[in-house]
Amino acid sequence: MQTISLRQIALLVPLTLAWGLNWPVMKLGVADYPPLTFRALSLWLGLPVLGLALVVMKTPFRVPRRHWPELLWLSATNMFVWHACIILAVKALSSGRAAILGYTMPVFSAVIGALLFKTVLSQRGWLGVSACALGVGLLLWNEFTDLAGRPGYVALALVAAATWALGTQLLRHTRIEVPTLTLSFWMTALTAVVMGLLAVLFERPQWHAPSPAAWAAIAYNAVLIFGFAHAAWFYLARGLPPVASTLSVMLIPVLGVFSGAIWLGETVYWQDWTAVALMMVAIASVLWPQRRRRDEPVPAASLPIEG
Repeated sequence: MQTISLRQIALLVPLTLAWGLNWPVMKLGVADYPPLTFRALSLWLGLPVLGLALVVMKTPFRVPRRHWPELLWLSATNMFVWHACIILAVKALSSGRAAILGYTMPVFSAVIGALLFKTVLSQRGWLGVSACALGVGLLLWNEFTDLAGRPGYVALALVAAATWALGTQLLRHTRIEVPTLTLSFWMTALTAVVMGLLAVLFERPQWHAPSPAAWAAIAYNAVLIFGFAHAAWFYLARGLPPVASTLSVMLIPVLGVFSGAIWLGETVYWQDWTAVALMMVAIASVLWPQRRRRDEPVPAASLPIEG
């Protein structure tokens, strides 16, 4: 399994913190505000932040016309379905459990990779996926009775996770030869249009001025999630094998559970603590350096240069 570089780890740490803490932030934001409208406002306000990053980094905005059909498909699988379904699930479920359901994604990614892309997982890869699946099951242990009364929202979260997993695989295999930041900008722009239309169609009668808490949550999502986290995630997803990129962010639902317990008073059980250890195993399966076999050739980049 490919080793994660220091640059990728430098992106992974703030990404994990921003996304992990965002679950209770979203829960607070949609407590008394329409969820689709909340997401649409966050996207539209985050788009200029992302655009400014492209200008500062002198990254081109242009995507060749021949790539737009694929860009639309990547946007649908990575963002349209995820953002519409998961924000509705967050509204109905506890923030921590919505995070856990959303981060069943690595399990779906492993299955989709094996079925559609003939991906062969190493033993460490299967160990990580198995630990992830068991950890998610433990985190949901005390929620089965409660969740059974809201199967529609559970299904929404699982559909979001499965679609995001497909999108991660497609992003890894994309033929669009443009910078990842450019892809992120246009995927965010297209998602802002879609979420805006959904908000108009389904929530217009519920529109009202956001409360200070809702505005704070919208600002958090605009700057840290859509201005930074999504671009960082797409960079990791394109540069790493899908299982490595997905398992490496498995600390996010753990942060979602415990930050929800601290901020929102959501109960933490012994299964949650056990799941933390299993998530650490999943993360270690992709982050821990592997020993090189004695008969394995040394990569050319590490050979001394003659002369």
